Amino acid sequence: MGGVSMTAEQHANLYEQHEWKHPTQVAGIPWKNPVATASGTFQYAAVRWFYDVSQLGAVTTKGVSPVPWEGNPGIRTAEGPSSNINAVGLQNPGVEHVIAHELPALRKIFHKPIIANISGFSVEEYVHCVELLTKEEQVEILEINISCPNVRHGGMAFGTNPDAAAEITRAVKQVATKPVYMKLSPNVTDITVMAKAVEDAGADAVSLINTLTGMAIDIYTQKPLLGNITGGLSGPAVKPVALRMVWQVANAVKIPVLGLGGIASWQDAVEFMLAGASAVAVGAYNFVNPCAVEEIAEGMDAYCEKMGISHISEIIGKIND
Repeated sequence: MGGVSMTAEQHANLYEQHEWKHPTQVAGIPWKNPVATASGTFQYAAVRWFYDVSQLGAVTTKGVSPVPWEGNPGIRTAEGPSSNINAVGLQNPGVEHVIAHELPALRKIFHKPIIANISGFSVEEYVHCVELLTKEEQVEILEINISCPNVRHGGMAFGTNPDAAAEITRAVKQVATKPVYMKLSPNVTDITVMAKAVEDAGADAVSLINTLTGMAIDIYTQKPLLGNITGGLSGPAVKPVALRMVWQVANAVKIPVLGLGGIASWQDAVEFMLAGASAVAVGAYNFVNPCAVEEIAEGMDAYCEKMGISHISEIIGKIND
């Protein structure tokens, strides 16, 4: 079946269609449901044979950079208790290849909203990617990744310095014609400082958390297991930290929060929205269950029906009532 070419409509007809009763809106963009895929964890070309990808709330691209990045050498992933550490290093074919090949392929099975995740080593590199991707009709949201902990240059410095984060925000907002989400690093003393900095600089929303910095050691070689030594920790193990940070940020800023970090069930997703997230994204759990995003969205829909909730937005930040 891998060689069969179909339109989005033909692909959708292969599957039973879910009637979403609780659509939402984030920073002015309508979503069928409040669940997206997180960057770097969703291979749509493979997942499309499990379910109708067009049923998702939003799809996020893998990190896109101005030029192709080869990523980190050596071992790139290590499994831990309820977690995974990755040191892939944002390997990607570059923005021009993504526009010419990846977006057209994705268009066949998912219309929008597509969230373009953007990485760079300098303000100029971020701006260059935004200038190109903001012109793409199917890209409706620009997510600026200033927080990935497994890259040796740029990202970590921007993600831990509020002045640098604000500088990038202002620069990309000058050229962006689509909503800009700033993706925040959890590897800071106070994440609310970062959130307020990018909000003041014009961000339309924030997404958090990205991975926590971790490492693994091979006890037989007595050396770091990962080629990059450290990597990004994700999976259910980080959920309590992510949930706490989403709650903190949601109470510190007025712009929407996209919550992610350790979500593995619809119950987890509901917790994030109760803490203040306007929508959620599922990352590492896609590696465990390729149908996770769809199942979580369906579970949230059923939860709203059971609880007599007329609109999913009613539960955003509900714990503060």
